[in-house]
Amino acid sequence: MRLRHIEVFQAIVQTGSISAAARLLNVSQPNVSRVLNHAEQQLGFALFERHAQGMMLTAEGRRLLPEVDDLYQRLHAITQLTEQLRRGEGQTVRVGAAHAFGQMVLAPALVNWRQQAASVNVELVTEHFSTLCRMILDQQLDFALVFGQQVDAALMAEPLFHSSMVALLPAHERHTGPVTLSWLCANNLLMMQNQDPLGRVLHRALREQGLNPPVSLSIKTYSVIADMVLAGGGVGVVDLFTACRYADQLTLLPVAQPLPFEVMLISLRDQPQSQATLQLKQVIRDKLWAIARECEQRLL
Repeated sequence: MRLRHIEVFQAIVQTGSISAAARLLNVSQPNVSRVLNHAEQQLGFALFERHAQGMMLTAEGRRLLPEVDDLYQRLHAITQLTEQLRRGEGQTVRVGAAHAFGQMVLAPALVNWRQQAASVNVELVTEHFSTLCRMILDQQLDFALVFGQQVDAALMAEPLFHSSMVALLPAHERHTGPVTLSWLCANNLLMMQNQDPLGRVLHRALREQGLNPPVSLSIKTYSVIADMVLAGGGVGVVDLFTACRYADQLTLLPVAQPLPFEVMLISLRDQPQSQATLQLKQVIRDKLWAIARECEQRLL
C-alpha cells in the first residue's frame, strides 16, 4: 500500500463513510473513491464492505488495521518532529566570539534571538581567534564572530563589515579632529600585541611611518587597553565596537592614517547548518550593522 492509500484507509475507518473521509481530508468524494478502488485493485482484495449504514471493514481490512494504525501514528510523529525542527525546539546552537564582540554585539543579539526562538538552546564562548578556529575544526562550535584574517582551508569565512580602528583618549583630553599615529606615540600609546589581527595592522602602519612607541607594554585584549586609558595609563587604538562601550567615559576620535579591520563569521566549510543556526547568524548580522551605524554616528 502507498502512503496515500493508507491515509484514505485510515480516514474511512475513522469517519465511517467515503463522504465524511473526503471532508476530513479536504478533498472531493470521487477522489477518495478513486484512491480506495486503486488500493483494493493493487492488493487483490476488498478493504471495506459497502452497506447502507456506511463502510464496514472486511476480514482482511481488520487484519491490516493494527499495522496501519501503527504506521499512521509514526507518520503523525514525523509530522510533529518536523514542526519542532522548523521551530528549532530542542536544538542547541554553539556560538563563539572574539572578546570584543561578546558584550557589545552578542549580548544584545542573543536577547533579540531569545524573543524569537525561546525553545532553542544557545551556548556562547568568548575566546581568542586561534582558540575559536580550533573549536570549530573540532566541531565544538557551529560558528564564530571574529575579526578578519587568514583562516584554515577547512573553514569558510563570511565577511560582514569593515571599518577603521579609532583612538581612545582620556575624557579630559581636549584634542579635536583626527589624531595622527605620531601624536599617539608621543602620548604613551598602549600597544596591541603584534600577533593579534588588529595588532598586525597597527604595527605595520607604525613601521611604515618609522614610529616606535616608547611604551613596552603590549596588550591582547582590547577592553583592557580601554580600561588602562580610563585609569590614566596613556592612549589607545581599538576597534569601533570596543570604543563604543567606553564612549561615555573616554574621548573617541578617528585616526588620521587608515587602520582598517574586517568582521567575519567563520564556520566549517561544506558543513550543513541547521535552520536555527542560519536564523541566529542573520540576527547577529542585523545587530552588528545596527551597532556599527550607531558607533560611526558617535564619531561623526
